[in-house]
Formats: sequence, C-alpha cells, structure tokens
Amino acid sequence: MVNRAEQRRVRAQEADALLYLLLSKACDALGLPTEGVALVAVGGYGREELSPYSDLDVMLLHTEGYPRIGELAAQIWYPLWDSRTKLDHSVRTIAEAQSAAADDVRVALGLLDARHVAGDSHLTLQLRSVLMADWRRTAKTRLPALAAACRDRANTVGEMAHLAEPDLKEAYGGLRDAVVLRALVASWLVDVPHPVVERARLDLLNIRDELHTVAGRATDRLIADVAGEVAAGLGMADRDELLRHVYSTGRTLAHVCDVSWRRVESLATRPPRSRRRGRTGGPLLLALDEGVGQHEGEVVLMPDARPERDPALGLRAAAVAADRELVLSPAVCGRLATAAAEVPTPWPGEARRLLCALLGAGPGLLEVWEAMDQAGYVSRLLPEWDSVRFRPPQSAVHRYTVDRHLLETCVEASKMVRDVRRPDLLLVAALLHDLGKAVEGDHSVTGAVIASDVAQRLGFSAADVATITLLVRQHLVLAQVATRRDLDDPMTVELVSGIVGDTETLDLLEALTYADARAAGPAASSPWRMRLVGELSRRVRGELSGGGAGLWTEAPTIPVPDLHQVVGIGRVGVTVSNHVGDLRVSVAVPDQVGTLSTVAGVLAVERLAVRSAVITSVDGLGISQWSVAGSVPDPVRLRDRLAVALRDDADLVRRLAARDSGRQGVASRVDLLPGASETATVLQVRAHDRPGLLYDVTAAIASTGADIRSAHVSTLGAECVDVFYLTDRTGAPLEEEDAETTAKSVLDRLS
Repeated sequence: MVNRAEQRRVRAQEADALLYLLLSKACDALGLPTEGVALVAVGGYGREELSPYSDLDVMLLHTEGYPRIGELAAQIWYPLWDSRTKLDHSVRTIAEAQSAAADDVRVALGLLDARHVAGDSHLTLQLRSVLMADWRRTAKTRLPALAAACRDRANTVGEMAHLAEPDLKEAYGGLRDAVVLRALVASWLVDVPHPVVERARLDLLNIRDELHTVAGRATDRLIADVAGEVAAGLGMADRDELLRHVYSTGRTLAHVCDVSWRRVESLATRPPRSRRRGRTGGPLLLALDEGVGQHEGEVVLMPDARPERDPALGLRAAAVAADRELVLSPAVCGRLATAAAEVPTPWPGEARRLLCALLGAGPGLLEVWEAMDQAGYVSRLLPEWDSVRFRPPQSAVHRYTVDRHLLETCVEASKMVRDVRRPDLLLVAALLHDLGKAVEGDHSVTGAVIASDVAQRLGFSAADVATITLLVRQHLVLAQVATRRDLDDPMTVELVSGIVGDTETLDLLEALTYADARAAGPAASSPWRMRLVGELSRRVRGELSGGGAGLWTEAPTIPVPDLHQVVGIGRVGVTVSNHVGDLRVSVAVPDQVGTLSTVAGVLAVERLAVRSAVITSVDGLGISQWSVAGSVPDPVRLRDRLAVALRDDADLVRRLAARDSGRQGVASRVDLLPGASETATVLQVRAHDRPGLLYDVTAAIASTGADIRSAHVSTLGAECVDVFYLTDRTGAPLEEEDAETTAKSVLDRLS
C-alpha cells in the first residue's frame, strides 16, 4: 500500500533542502548574514501537503533594514524559475506580513500554517507568534468575512458532495474548507471533531495526488475523462466507487463546516448571559409546535417531548425547521435516528401531511434533510434513499448527484404547488421520480415500481398511488415528445392525451417536468425546451378538455405575413431576432431538395449551435426558422454566405470537414418510428453533437430525394436527439423501401 502522506512529506523535505541550499549560497555570494532573514513555507507547502505538481508557496522574511534584500531574493527565485519550479513567492517583514494578513483573510489563512525552512529560525518563530495572536484577537470580527467568502465560493463552485465533476479544493466540503476548519480551531472560538476532519482531509489529499499523477499536471477538478484511471490508481473498482467516496468525504466536511459556522454565528449574535435566561435561570426556549421548540437558532425538542412514543414528532420537527429555514439540531437528529418510534405502515395521515410539508418547504428542505441524513434518520423514514445516496449522475445534463437532484426537484416543485390541485402528489413524485436509477434498466420503469411500493407504505389511496406511479413512469414523456415530435401532427397530441388521461394528471406531470428540468441544470431547462413543453401541454389540455383538432390544424408554423421580412435579393433572405431569450434566425430560399442542409451547414460554419428548427413551404420558397445559440450573427453576412453556398457548396463542405478533423467517431443510431404519424415518415437520429452534424443528416436525407416537412432538434450536453418528418414529392409518407433507404443513407453518412 502506497503511503501517500509520507510521499508528500518527502516532497516537502526535498523542497526544504533545495531552498536551504539556495539561501546559503545566496548569502555567501553576497556576503550577507543568515541572521535577520528566513525562508518560510506557507499554505499547503507549510502544511507539508505537496502533491506531485503543487506550487511552492514561499515567503522570504527579513528584519527591517536587512541589506540588499532584493538581490538576495533574485539569487533564490531565479534558479527555481530556471528549473521550471512553480513558485508563489513574497518578500516581507513581520510588519508587512501582519498588514497583508489583516487586509486579506485568505492570506491570513495561509500564514497561519507558516513553517520554518531555512535561515533565522527565531524570526520565523516570532512571525508565527505574532500572526497567531493577531488571529485570535481579531477572529470574532473577521470570521463573518471568512464565512461570506466561503458562501460565495460554495455558490460559485458548488458543493463537492453533489457535483458531477467535483473540484477537490475549491468546492464546498473540499480541501479549502479543511483549511478553514483549522483556522476556526486556531481562533479558540469553536472546536471540531479532529479525527473526522483529519481523515477526510487526508482522503482528499490522497485522491488529489493520484489525480495529479494521472493528469500529468496540477489540477483539482476530478473530470470524467480521468476519474476511472484515478480510481484504479487508488485501488477502487471504478469511477462510481471513487465518486461515492469523494461525495461522502465532501459531505462529511461540509456538515462539520455547517455546524462550526452555526456555532460561530451563535457566538457573534448571542446576547449577554443575563438576558439569555428566564426567571427560572434556564435557557430561553421558544415553543413552535407540539413537542418542538427553538433555542439559539436551532429547532430542538421540548423537555417533555417523547419521540419514542410519538412517531410523527421527528417529521414535525423537520417540517417546522425547514419551513422557518432554521437548523434542525444535530443532537435532535441523532436522538431521532436511534430512539424515535417507527412510523406505522401504512403511515397515518398526520405523518404523511408532515412529510409533504417538509418536501414543500422550499430551500429550507436541503439543510434539514442533510442533517437528518447525516444522522441516519432518513434511512429509517425512507430506506430506498440508501440506494441513491452519493450516486453519481450518468448524464452530463445533470449537475448534481441523484440524491441531491431529487431534493432540488422538490425545491423547484414547491414553487408550483399552487398551480396543481394535488400538491402532495407532485411533491412525493418529485422526491421519488429518480429512485429507479439505482436499479438496472430504464429508470422510469424500475422507478415506477419503487414509487408504487413507497406510496402505498405512505398510506396514499389506491387512486393516488396510481397517479404517483404514472408520474414517475412518465416523468420524461412531455420533454421527450415536445422536443422530438411534430406538435402540429394530431397523433402527437393523441399520444400524450392517452398517457395522462385527464387534465389534473397533466397539470401534475407538467409541473414535475419543469421541476425536474430546472433541478437538472441549464441544458435541460433552456427557454426553448421549456416553451415546447408548455406548448405541448397546452394542446393536450385542449384535447382533454374537448378543444378538438382546432388546436393543431393551424396555419403554417411560420406566419406568411413575415415572408416580406426574410425574402431578399435573388429570393434569398435572412433575418435575425431575439425571441423570448432565444436567438432566432429566419431564412427564405428557393424551395428545393437539399436547401435545408445548405442552411444548416452555413449556420455550423458560423459557429451557431442549432437548438430547434421548423420548416414550411410557401409560394415556391422554403421558409425555415432556427433557434440557435452563439454570438448574434450579421444577417447580411449570413445571406451572402448562403447565396454562395446554394450555387456551389464546395467551400462549405471543406470548412465543415476542417472543423471536424481530429474528432473521433462515436456510434450513432438512426431509427424509423412507425406509427408516430399518419401523414409523414418519422426518422429519429441519436448522435454525439458536433459541428455540421445537422448538415450531414439533412444532406444524407436530401440525397435520397426525400423532403423534410419539419425537423425537431434537441441537444442536451454532448448528445443530440433529432427527429425528422419526411414526405415524398407528393407530400405523402415515404414508401417502406424508400424509408429504409433514407435511414441507411443517414447512418452511412454519420459512420
């Protein structure tokens, strides 16, 4: 077994020896004494935590008036730079170091770990003594700024316990926070569980060492490309095992940080002792609900509360804490986990109501659930949670671990509880919808089985169980249909109407879709995608309410009155507009087979990523409307490029080929979807996203002579799912043989 801690110490000792030699040589060469000057290791180097590619953080400390200090510094730094050593250096007196620490709390943290390397050791000892005294004297006033910096970092980088590609240093719960905890302990204001923190810190350092080795450079971000190799180097089975370990470690450090910061805040805001006690001399305790009270910012149990007799007490305390965005006392969580009575099966109505109140509390849910989970109380309430705890996301679309995603979905769903008749069903479905990801197979299918069992255990009626099961089973259907099917085709609306059955279920499913997408991240909840879901839901709602076919048998998707705005010189025209946050490009070209692929190619060359496209034909013109991402293009430049490409696309093909050079091929999938439409042949393409992908697909379709009636493009993360409605020259669906030929042509082109 590799002793990585010893390897880090050896690296630090080797650096110490080098710096000692450089200082000695420099002093000898310049005829300067070593008294009054010292080389001091600070930060990670000061803690002897050097990973293979870590910087050396070194301070040249000197007394006031020490001669030729600039020349001495140059004699030390230049050999290090020449040897390509990464160096973070400073030259300071003790007074200057004090001033720098007073001005910047991050500098102060680094200097708290100052360690003597070479030169005058008494000078280093004096520095440490002065800085530590300053820190303890000013800590109570400086810690709020440090807390704010930690919050800002957490908001910017995220929480290590929930990130798909965690930053081992900067993410909340990472190595930076381990340093912060050391500083809190040094302040003498709070204490922390040292063995727990030290074990977590060493684990993260070991992982970072292997990450440096695998990456061949200094990096703290555990990206997917190297995670498997890092796991192997650490003796773990695979990437998932490594990430679970990282998430568990990060959650432990984050939890210790949360508790420590609450204690610091309590110290800062606590009134004088004489004002904190009632007439009886006991601590001030404010009753909030039956058996639940508040003490110094934490929700606690009242003295006469008996969790072993009241199965709903823990849920009541949690719901109150989340609703008021208060902390649920760690001691209470521990007591509930070990002593609380089991909730009877099926759950009584009060327990079920309190669970839904907790889930619908909004952001307050997150910290309360985390406290309960740390103590093990969540496992008693919902044993199925154990299977998704720390489970890494399998898609780049998701920014959180599976367990955190479920909670974030509840937070998002809580914003829509007034939009549905049964918010309890929405919130429970939000909590359960991805539990199937812990089981082999389609997680919607496996999750529906789990959700049915849980809903029955929670005491829902048979009808409500069926609704929750349907919501979990179909939680992806609105987004998938909206982005992959023609909303103007009657069969699309009929399909979804048959699945949901009634408007009440549709309302729940639409709300769950929005909550799921927003919790997943920007790629899943882009404005164009959410608008498509809304439009599909509107049409299905009209059908279920008896609105009939009028909802989809409308005029062409692109209004005819807009034609004069897009038709330009030579019957080629382009306009660019911003539509509800989306960049929209409208194009008019002569209506003929292959023009759509040319337009797609020009957009790709202009580095515009296509989000969606709709096409129609009016008066001999092919009118297409594209929702794109990228810099706002010049419509005149687009029109001119398009006109040239329509005459001769050789330059276009060359440019696209150049952009694709060096890319490794990824297996694509092309499927015909029989029965998806009565008026067109539906072709679905799944492929890895790349510039010119849409051009290749549409060019392959054009080469077979098929017309594209509409295209529905969906790009999520690095993957594309594009659906095309195809017809022959007469506007009818393709013959079976022609459809097969077209599908093969597309697959061959992508291969």
